[in-house]
Amino acid sequence: MEQFILISIFVAIGALFKRLPVFPEDTDQVLNMFALYIALPAVILIKVPQLSFSTDMIVPAVLPWFMLVFSAALVLWMGKLFKWSREVTGVLLLVVPIGNTSFMGVPMVMAFFGEQGIPPLIIYDQIGTMLIFAVYGSVILAMYGSDAKIKISRVVSRALLFPPTLALFAGLALRSWPYPAPVFDSLQMLSKMLTPLVMTAIGFQLKIRLSPAILHPLGYGLAIKLAVAPIFALGICRLMGFYGLSVDVSVFEAGMPPMVTAGALAMAAGLMPELAAATISLGMIISFMTLPILYNII
Repeated sequence: MEQFILISIFVAIGALFKRLPVFPEDTDQVLNMFALYIALPAVILIKVPQLSFSTDMIVPAVLPWFMLVFSAALVLWMGKLFKWSREVTGVLLLVVPIGNTSFMGVPMVMAFFGEQGIPPLIIYDQIGTMLIFAVYGSVILAMYGSDAKIKISRVVSRALLFPPTLALFAGLALRSWPYPAPVFDSLQMLSKMLTPLVMTAIGFQLKIRLSPAILHPLGYGLAIKLAVAPIFALGICRLMGFYGLSVDVSVFEAGMPPMVTAGALAMAAGLMPELAAATISLGMIISFMTLPILYNII
């Protein structure tokens, strides 16, 4: 609970910074880039050598793909049921199945599960979310994008060359060689910066603009992402007799809000920018309430 309160404080600080003219408009982007290129890879480089490739890691590797099929099927069904436009369906197909399992996931998992929850998170994020983003996300952009702004090859290359992904490869390659003390201490120091950076950036970038036209699909999309999908994941795991830290972290990851990058690509592709932006921003706000509830249910 103390870690969660600390997270809330950083979000509030970011919201305060947004109102102060001394901070540039792209402050959140600078914070996110530092977290992306430095702090998050440092966390991965520390935790990857601790990975034990056992049966415990099967659920984190497989569950995100089940969540993809389940979430996408629900969006398509609701799209036909409520006769949503092509743009609305395309946005929700992109942002609902792909969660913010690294930037939002790492601080939240550390707050609720501690550092021991990071190894299964890495598996869920890298083998699940990032591959889904590269493959499935590219297909959705190609099918629903309104113009040629998005190059699929570029999306795939960016996902595969994502700094945390490169850190995963480096960490796996260096598993047999312990880091020298100065290197390890530096990585630890950098990794501790992740939560303040990310949560301050989230507070800085929160802005909600809602019009009546998007309320219906917005509500259903967030309901699937933040409630229906993780509860379904929990039910499936329990019915199959899966328990333990790796399973709990995986279910928790399934309840993360939509990925910011997926929303940005949806907007760049002309897929109803207002709905994409609202889903990302409101999803992050609501997740501060749904994730503690999900943790207690687990």
